Amino acid sequence: MSNLTDRLSALNRRRWINFRANGRGFWSFIIITALFVLCLLAEFIANDRPLLVSFKGNLYVPVVRNYPETAFGGIFETPADYTDPYLRDLITADGWIIEPLIPYDYRTVDFNLGQPAPSPPSARHFLGTDNQGRDVLARLIYGFRLSMLFAIALTVVSTVIGVAAGAVQGYFGGWLDLVFQRFIEIWGGLPQLFILIIVSSIVIPGFWTLLLVLLLFSWTALVPVVRAEFLRARNLDYVRAAKALGMDDTAVMAKHILPNAVVATVTFLPFIISGAVVALTSLDFLGLGMPPGSASLGELLRQGKENLQAPWLGLTGFFVIAGMLTLLIFVGEAIRDALDPRKTFT
Repeated sequence: MSNLTDRLSALNRRRWINFRANGRGFWSFIIITALFVLCLLAEFIANDRPLLVSFKGNLYVPVVRNYPETAFGGIFETPADYTDPYLRDLITADGWIIEPLIPYDYRTVDFNLGQPAPSPPSARHFLGTDNQGRDVLARLIYGFRLSMLFAIALTVVSTVIGVAAGAVQGYFGGWLDLVFQRFIEIWGGLPQLFILIIVSSIVIPGFWTLLLVLLLFSWTALVPVVRAEFLRARNLDYVRAAKALGMDDTAVMAKHILPNAVVATVTFLPFIISGAVVALTSLDFLGLGMPPGSASLGELLRQGKENLQAPWLGLTGFFVIAGMLTLLIFVGEAIRDALDPRKTFT
């Protein structure tokens, strides 16, 4: 950590020290990053396929490759079902199996619950099952990954578009700025939720279609911030000097003004990510989000609403979403304070 601090410039070193000094935001960043990295490895944590199988001296890796049942002494050429007691007996008779920590993925239906689904938390299912007998913890891990990947992708794309639009609008000004501002005012005044519901009910739901639909409105969040920065900086002496030396507008925008605007936009990124998580969760809760069967936090909340006799469903979804958003907000506050020149932590 000290080597990283030594390589930073004086300004960035101060920002890093301020970020570290904000304990709540720093540890929130560590926690949310660790959870996200773990969820990226969801297939190795929660899966109904073993991590490693040894059978008659040969090693198999079912978690990354499909094997036919005949590879383990079965009679069918279909992909092996490792939840089948018959196949497991064949394997353990001449080998061994290393299971993931949670032997279910988000689609696995447990047909041996012994009670009606949804079943309460137990040693077999740590957070219980949903109304189809699927493990809640496994669906939670996959749903957390899906929400974070969707939010990050939406944030990155909307940030690129919003920064580009705000930069052009603020740098050139004049009639272009005027027309763009009126368009954004009209676009921002539209009932976004109703439009999202209508579009989501027309197009086939999926990761990329939802990303495109939400992108229609999310890109405007950073336009005012970037526009204001470019309006302020375009008449400063160093910008005028660069233009007088023959540097074209694109180079001036990219090399001299954009770095300052990026500082202002970075503070908004955690809040945009949290907004994207809420948007996806809302659409999934209304049944207009990801396809049926997908691991989704919003779908878990909807199941909690529809199964009030199973409070673990709603409570699990609520605490996970609340915790995720709280961590993101704390990270955003820490970044904002770290980039604020008026704040100095000791």
